[in-house]
This record gives sequence, structure tokens and C-alpha cells, in this order.
Amino acid sequence: MKRFKLTLRARIFMSMILIILISFFLTGMIYFYHFKMENERYHHERLRRKEFAVLESINFLLREETSSVHADSLVGMFDTEICKLSKINTMDINIFSMNGGLLISSNPELFDKNVLNDTLHKSILSSIQSAHEPLLVKSDNYGTKYLSTYDYIRNNEGKAIAIINLPYFETEDVHRQDTENFLIRLSQIYLLLGIVSTFIAYLLSNYITGSLNAVGQKLKNIKINEPNPPLKWKFDDEIGTLVDEYNRMLAALEKSAIKLAKQERESAWQEMAKQVAHEIKNPLTPMRLNVQYLEKTLKCENPEKLHEFTESMISQIDTLSSIAEAFSRFASMPKLNFEKFPAKEIIQRTTALYPGYQIEFICEDQEVEIYGDQDQLVRVMNNLINNAIQAIPEGLEPELHVRMEQKEKEVLISISDNGCGIAEEQGERIFEPRFTTKTNGMGLGLAMVKNIIEGFGGRVWYNSNLGVGSTFYFTLPLSEH
Repeated sequence: MKRFKLTLRARIFMSMILIILISFFLTGMIYFYHFKMENERYHHERLRRKEFAVLESINFLLREETSSVHADSLVGMFDTEICKLSKINTMDINIFSMNGGLLISSNPELFDKNVLNDTLHKSILSSIQSAHEPLLVKSDNYGTKYLSTYDYIRNNEGKAIAIINLPYFETEDVHRQDTENFLIRLSQIYLLLGIVSTFIAYLLSNYITGSLNAVGQKLKNIKINEPNPPLKWKFDDEIGTLVDEYNRMLAALEKSAIKLAKQERESAWQEMAKQVAHEIKNPLTPMRLNVQYLEKTLKCENPEKLHEFTESMISQIDTLSSIAEAFSRFASMPKLNFEKFPAKEIIQRTTALYPGYQIEFICEDQEVEIYGDQDQLVRVMNNLINNAIQAIPEGLEPELHVRMEQKEKEVLISISDNGCGIAEEQGERIFEPRFTTKTNGMGLGLAMVKNIIEGFGGRVWYNSNLGVGSTFYFTLPLSEH
């Protein structure tokens, strides 16, 4: 059974939705708790305001009495007034004696139906005495939840003569209704916010993964042997880093592809050169011996023409032999034997092999050691010096200069001539096998030079001006590097 896998865009989208839902839940709980506390505080304050209004009305009536008022006289005084005060303030009013017994009530049915007790509990009496302000109590009597406030009624002399009680039965119903209204409004707001945030999360997930999809599409379209355009990203962020890495990998891949193609071409040429050298060399020696034998044994009327003919044939055989030898050298590039050796001595000894050309050798007065193969370095110098000599037109005095100087972690060697120079359109192919600008060359010398120098870990390049001359440069690493 194939395992179901979510795409990155789906995972990002679902993560955003989950974060939104969690934030909605947490903020909803906070808002609900805050609303509940504020709602309770509102009703408590409302009840205290009503209590204050009722007490002020009662105190006003008591102040009109000239004689001292006692608890027993309150029943007669408020028998009718208590109902008026109850209607005005829309509150039930109960007055208890100092011992907790009921004196008068605006709604006696509350006591007849056992909704309220007609006697105050001792704990309430004790709390009223110790309280510094009106007592607010949450009560639950026979399943009926309500708030009650208790306070003393005092006469003109400031003496407490009775206890007033205001029960507030609307609390639970009002709380429930207010809570329902709040939750409905909050749900409507969250529904709207949920739709908007879901749409934004969808756009963001598409935006985030859009560039990744572009990278993935580009990766699908990469072709080894063709140029691949780099990606562009205008922001310096994580996706920009990914795009930069993709472009870097693309450049490295193209370089590797070019290097691989070059190695394949050189390998093919070496194999072909080996076959050509083998096929040419085999018949050349017998041909040379037979021509020489023919000249000695053949009797003819014109021996001078015979000698001229045999010399021409031997010259052609020698030319073929040199071609085969060049192909053989190219095909049998030996493994480099790395060692430390003084570069100045090897190069100076090589330039001394051409006394007829007065090669000027310029070197700093210091001995530097390089890490490479002495024999192959001699081979490189011979190829470059021979090319420089062959590039000088007939009738022009040769001016050859070999310079060696140390450049930080490497040695720079250059060979300059005053030859005819190299055309710009030929420069791109100058180091390719079989490419040559000479009529009698095979185009293998500079290809071997490039292979050897790169095998040393160095670089090779040139500068040239038509009709002025050329300079070939190559670098070799110092022994300590």
C-alpha cells in the first residue's frame, strides 16, 4: 500500500491553519474569562448601586421622624413604603431584626415558597458585624442561585436597629444570556477572521513554495550538454540562499560537463593516436630497409636518378616516422612522478639547449623549489620554445625571452617571442588536440603542455598580438604548498 504523503505546500498551509486555530482558541478563552469577570463585576456594582439608593430612601424617611426609631416601629413605618421602594428600584427588599428574624418583606411569597429563609444564619450575622461595608453574598437556596447584599439600617443616633437585605435573582439568567450573546458575536467575528486568515494562509503557502517549485522545475530541465540559465531571486532570504546554491551547483555542473567532455575528447584522441602510431610504425622500418636495399642491388642506366628517387622515398618515410613518434608521445602521456626540485636550474639548463637562438633567461636571485616532474617540465619547456622559434618568420632576427618569478604560493614562468602572433579566432582552440596553425604540425604539442601543467596543479594561458609576438604563461605550485 502506497503511503500517503502531503506536499510541502499542504504541510505549510495546514501548519498555518493549526497555528490560527490555536491562537483563536487561546484568545477566545482569554476574552471569555475577561468578559465573565467584567460581567460579574458589573452586576455586583449594579446591586450595590441599588442597595445604596434603597438605603438612602430609608434614611430619608428615618430622618423625618423626630422621635427615636426602634426596630419594632420599622414595621409600621415601612408597611406600605417598602413596596413603593421595591417597585421604584425593581428589587425585592427584606428587613430583618438584629437577631436575624424577618420583620417585613416587599415579597412575602419568597419566604412562603421557601425560596428564602425567614431567619438569617449566624455566619451571615457574624459577617455583617465584622464587615466594614455592605456584605455581598452568593447564595444557593434549594437550587436557586442569587446574590444578596446585607447592611445595617441605623436611626438618627447612628445606632443599628435592623438589617436590610436585597436579593438579586436576575444574576444567573442575565449572566447566561450575556454569555450566549458574547459567544455568538465572538463566533461571528472568528468565522470572518477564519475565512480571511485561511485565504491569506493559502496565498502565503503558494508564495513560499512557488520559488521552490520553480527551482524544482529548473532542476528537471537541466541538460548536461547544453547551457542552463541561472535562477534569479531578488530577496536575501533562505530561498535566496537556496537559489544561490542552485546557481553555484549549476556553474559547477557546467564546468564538470566541459571538463568531462574535454577528457573524453582527449582520451579518444590518445586512443586514436596510439592506433595511428602503431599502424604507421609497423611498415616503416621494412620500407626503409627495402628502399636502401633496392638502391644497392638494382642496376640501371641512370644511377643518379635512382639515388634521387631513393633519397626522396627515405625522406618521406622519415617524415611518416616522425609523425608516428609524435602521435606515440601524445598517446603515452606518462604518469607524473612528483618530487621537489629547483625550478631555476631545470629551466636554465633547458634554455641552454638552444645556443643558436640566444634565449634571454630572466630570473630573480633566489632559489625556489617546486613540486612536480622534472622530465615533464623539460618536455613543456621544449614544446613552448620550439613553438616560439617556429612562429618567427624567415628573415627576422629571433628575440626569445624566458622569465621566472615567484608569485605568493606559485612560480610564474613565461616564454615570449617576436613571431607572427595568434589570431583571436584561433585562440579558443589553441590547446585542443589536432589543432595547429603550422603547415607541418600535428596540433598535439600544446595539448600535451596543458595536460602536464594541469597535472602539476598549475594553469597555462597566453597573450598574443598579430605581427608583434606571443607570450605563453604557466604556473607551478611551490613545494611547501
